[in-house]
Amino acid sequence: MELRWLEDFIVLAETRHFSRAADQQNVTQPTFSRRIKLLEESMGATLINRQTLPLSLTPAGEEFLILCKQITERVRVTRERLQNLAREDSRRVKLAAPQSLVTHFVPSWLETNAIQSQVEPYLRATSWLVGEYFQALERGEVDLALCYWPEGRTALDVDLSGVRYLEIGEERLIPVCLADADGQPRFALPGHKREPVPHIAYHPSGLIAAALQAHWGRSRQEVHLSTLNENVQTSNIRELVQQGYGLGWLPWRTVRHLLETGELTRAGDQRWDVPLSLRLYFRQDSRHPTLPGLLTRLAAAR
Repeated sequence: MELRWLEDFIVLAETRHFSRAADQQNVTQPTFSRRIKLLEESMGATLINRQTLPLSLTPAGEEFLILCKQITERVRVTRERLQNLAREDSRRVKLAAPQSLVTHFVPSWLETNAIQSQVEPYLRATSWLVGEYFQALERGEVDLALCYWPEGRTALDVDLSGVRYLEIGEERLIPVCLADADGQPRFALPGHKREPVPHIAYHPSGLIAAALQAHWGRSRQEVHLSTLNENVQTSNIRELVQQGYGLGWLPWRTVRHLLETGELTRAGDQRWDVPLSLRLYFRQDSRHPTLPGLLTRLAAAR
């Protein structure tokens, strides 16, 4: 059974005439008559009394007409609701960000700026490497890309052509590990050449790994690390660090509570901290209808 058959039946019940009903439905009379016949066969009952002039409905047809009107009205209302939702969704700005920012920064940032209804975190992006954020911006998969960004130059080459950014916050990577029985770090920096410190590292193609390498290169003291594992997501690194496998550099926001409760401790003093900024990237040629207004608002709020 097709929805248009129900609509045909309603029109026929109103006009009581096959030819006029067919005209209203923009089909030929033979086609219209065939659809009504298929409807009757589908319902297993005669709905139209064709022996009267004008046509009339059988008792089954009268009952079925009530149901047809209810169904078509529900479909109409649901269709409008879905279209409105689709329009609202198309106006929402899609924001890509690493998992650590999605969980520890984005919610409060959206609330502070009162833009929860305008911005939608794009959860498929939480495990992307930095280059994937800019590729997604270019193809229009996302409208904003929130990234950790290092101070100074790194060895990682990122194509920033056609994009601009707002700086909306700061972060720093802190070396942390478990404490020993005396409350001292189980794995302390800088380590020794003959006994390097076990390190739970970031993915070597990621921006954070490049930021760490650049920071170590600028340091006056050499660091001796033995990489045990490489991860894209901060949460995976934190979990391995908490299990005592080694030390890791983690964003302060993600370990603040663990440091306060003593579940983790610093593995080195502040000279080993790596400062980062939080950059909100967007394409200059974006055609998203609400993005310019949102960016103006965010720029004014800084």
